[in-house]
Amino acid sequence: MSQLNYLNFKIERKSLRERSLRDVEKDLYFPVQYRNLKCRISTLKIVLVIIALGTLVTLFHSPAVYIADHPSTSGSRRPTFVDLWTRDDASADPRYISTTEVDWDQISDIIERLKDSNEYQGIGLLNFNDSEIDNWKQLLPDIEHVVLHLDNIAKNITWESLYPEWIDEEEEFEVPICPSLPRIRFPGKPRIDVIAVKLPCNKAGTWSRDVARLHLQLAAASLAASGKSYHQVRVLLVTDCFPTPNLFICKELILHEGNLWLYQPNLNTLRDKLQLPVGSCELAVPLKAKENFYSERAHREAYATILHSAHVYVCGAIAAAQSIRMTGSTRDLVILVDETISEYHRGGLEAAGWKVHTIQRIRNPKAERDAYNEWNYSKFRLWQLTDYDKIIFIDADLLILRNIDFLFEMPEISAIGNNATLFNSGVMVVEPSNCTFQLLMDHINEIESYNGGDQGYLNEIFTWWHRIPKHMNFLKHFWEGDEEEKKEMKTRLFGADPPVLYVIHYLGNKPWLCFRDYDCNWNVGILQEFASDVAHKTWWKVHDAMPENLQKYCLLRSKQKAALEWDRRQAEKANYTDGHWKMKIKDKRLETCFETFCFWESMLWHWGEKNWTDNATATATQLLPPPPVNTKSLSSL
Repeated sequence: MSQLNYLNFKIERKSLRERSLRDVEKDLYFPVQYRNLKCRISTLKIVLVIIALGTLVTLFHSPAVYIADHPSTSGSRRPTFVDLWTRDDASADPRYISTTEVDWDQISDIIERLKDSNEYQGIGLLNFNDSEIDNWKQLLPDIEHVVLHLDNIAKNITWESLYPEWIDEEEEFEVPICPSLPRIRFPGKPRIDVIAVKLPCNKAGTWSRDVARLHLQLAAASLAASGKSYHQVRVLLVTDCFPTPNLFICKELILHEGNLWLYQPNLNTLRDKLQLPVGSCELAVPLKAKENFYSERAHREAYATILHSAHVYVCGAIAAAQSIRMTGSTRDLVILVDETISEYHRGGLEAAGWKVHTIQRIRNPKAERDAYNEWNYSKFRLWQLTDYDKIIFIDADLLILRNIDFLFEMPEISAIGNNATLFNSGVMVVEPSNCTFQLLMDHINEIESYNGGDQGYLNEIFTWWHRIPKHMNFLKHFWEGDEEEKKEMKTRLFGADPPVLYVIHYLGNKPWLCFRDYDCNWNVGILQEFASDVAHKTWWKVHDAMPENLQKYCLLRSKQKAALEWDRRQAEKANYTDGHWKMKIKDKRLETCFETFCFWESMLWHWGEKNWTDNATATATQLLPPPPVNTKSLSSL
């Protein structure tokens, strides 16, 4: 309701109260002769009058409690006066019910530790029951208590409604629109200094993807953000599960005791976040985004990638750096490497423009020994790059074709959609913070990753994320069910000049691990869905634009040449109809060797034998080594 209506409501309520009290006084002050005439007034009537008096006194003379009305977006009737003052627990939406125990001693201790608590004028209470509200009144008797009411989300709105697997980004058939969530309407008085919210936390279910839980947090954030910037507003969340970490960020966490989380959010930043769609049901960045983005804090923004246990990705990281510079970006380039990356390869990375940081790997405790995902939790080290406010993380197997500096304007986590309700972490916006890093580390033994890797884990932590167009992380992949027209469209996008796509993400066998003549994914049946000669050619254009002293880091090892020949022979045996296995290789790297052992054909004699090992080193023997490298270490790692 508007402020005028709210004042009218208070005036009407005061008038009603005065009339009711006058009527009650008349009933109470009976003449003596009437009280002696039992035939005139029965005992039952006296009892009824006393009950009525008690109800009115409770109603109109209770401590200062305001009821914040709210609009309804579900089409239900508007709450009546009685609705505002009564609760029907039997009809309470179970999605919003929180069984969390409130430790009032801890709350009292937190309030006492706040230096300005004696200046508080009001506290907003959301999702507390009647007895808990009474406890708040006893705990803070000198301030006004605003009982905040929030309409429930419609029953047909699920997490999948907010985070659909696919939306029509090009708006060819429809304009994607997110469901609207009910919001608290607050008249602005009294001044609210603290917003306290009790959140549901069903650990037996998917509590981190709970629409009611998200709704309550967004409503609290919206109310906090509606205040004036110069007035500090604290948000106290009562929950057994950690709050949404990129809505209420840990850098703004003042106190945390037990299940109490007290934040003092940056209201301007919070307002920016709340302007975005509520979920991935709409694009948070337009398909045709502005590319001339200016930032006053460019020195606090960087692109970053990571290499651990995989020197074969060094060439990809060098090409990625080259592609970023070709788009005109001047942001810092930061790469995290572990001790398995040699000085030789570090030299190439630094020569390409990467600032090299040495890290200690983080083991995935749920991975098998020597499995592909054993060390991929090392990606969490990105959150320790606190020299920067924003990071655009990029996988080392992609190319940036158009400038994406504008993504630095987006909050954590901004990414393209993957499958189901999840995001793809190949390109994502990260906000470094040591406390977020600690949050990630605290739950590695507890949280299950859907794919056993870092992407699945991050999707369990950051369930509230923002969709960017798939052109900003376009996967080189043809689905089995793709129509021919769809395949042709993708092929045109891969080769468009000037480019239409912002980023190509090279899945399957990587271009630098194939001969440049064609995409070697064609020779492996299960990888043909990743094969595209046009996308392959696009990568090699960037390679050829690299300085020659960097191209040497893309030479093929003898073992890789043998693997490519083995796959070609298998394709020939299977008589794959695409016919790539027939092509004569002209790639000069076939005849170039930089290892002590170069007779790669002999490896095929024992290919596939379990006791066969590759002891060839990656040390350059025919090329001059790069100059000495000074690497920067993350001292705390």
